[in-house]
Amino acid sequence: MGYSGKATFAAGADLPELMEDVSDLVGIVSPFETPLLDYLGDPKRPAMSTVHEWIEDTLLPNTDTLNQTTFTPDATNATSLTVANGTRFQIGDQVRPDASTEVMLITAISGNTLTVVRGYGGTTRVALTNGRRLFILGNAALEGADAVNARFTNRVRKANYTQIFSATVEVSGSMRAARQHAVSDEVEYQKQERLRELLRDLESCVIAGTAAAASPQGATGVRRTMNGIIRQIATNQFQPNTGGIPTGGGAGNNELSEPVLNAALRLIWEQSQGKIDTIVVNGAQKRRINGFATGSRAYTPEDSKYRDLVSVYESDFGVCRVILSRAVPTDSMLLLDSSRISVMPLAGRSFAFKPLAATGDATAGQMLGEYTLEFKNENAHGVLRGLAV
Repeated sequence: MGYSGKATFAAGADLPELMEDVSDLVGIVSPFETPLLDYLGDPKRPAMSTVHEWIEDTLLPNTDTLNQTTFTPDATNATSLTVANGTRFQIGDQVRPDASTEVMLITAISGNTLTVVRGYGGTTRVALTNGRRLFILGNAALEGADAVNARFTNRVRKANYTQIFSATVEVSGSMRAARQHAVSDEVEYQKQERLRELLRDLESCVIAGTAAAASPQGATGVRRTMNGIIRQIATNQFQPNTGGIPTGGGAGNNELSEPVLNAALRLIWEQSQGKIDTIVVNGAQKRRINGFATGSRAYTPEDSKYRDLVSVYESDFGVCRVILSRAVPTDSMLLLDSSRISVMPLAGRSFAFKPLAATGDATAGQMLGEYTLEFKNENAHGVLRGLAV
């Protein structure tokens, strides 16, 4: 119905006595959406214990770093090199220093000290520096030689804990009997409201929750809480102007920019097979992402809409869906591989209403659910912290 221009000051003045003109819809303004949970979807299976475990494994590493401040006779001709982890190397390995074409051949190993042939195969020697990364290209075995000692990695059991989410519903008999505006059944309405709140809380805990430092499995007087995404990311924690992340160029050099985001994605890609496909941010950082393309947008006089929105960010290191969630800290950005994340209920404990025994003239019950976060291979994910807001 179009705008009529008529005043409505007298509307309702002629309605029959005792009749009220009240809409049959209840307006809710409080945020209750769960964008990350909606994006991840329902889990394929439930957790089977309050301590939920999974198994992770890795391949033998093929990189290491020099741990040497002085070189004899000099950095270009030194043949005795100290590394951080000598057990990663074998005699016969071809090794290339980062950002060079030189190849070295390992001829002996003693602890963390490697004896190498510099400029192997006629490659050009380079000056080595402390902390420089070394790539193990591969091992060359001797023809007819005995088998070398077996090397392997150990599988690791990782765990998280289920957390109980609960809210109580109680409606008096009089309240249920009386006619309510916009509500046909007060109990059902209250159940719906409490469920929205619990789902909102679940998303917040999945993102930023943490388990207790002592007795995280729960005990008398100790509530069992889950470790969220931010808590479990240990390897790839980045800040602008540190650890290979460039400055953002504004707000004290901590402002989110495309070079900052790309550097973080690259560092995750370099040491993990994981594929970042999800970026989760709050409103402040979402606006920064939207601004990546502001300077390159063009409009004609006929355009009547201005669009300033980036929902998918595509780079060399992955195609990422950008998710806007209020639960992410304002100075942070989550970089996730969604295929390795699952929010699962304890078997038989997904959100449901549990009636409580009547102790008076009221209907009471609990909206109850128990959930945990399965977060595989934490080094396949990352978090940018300390961003300007």
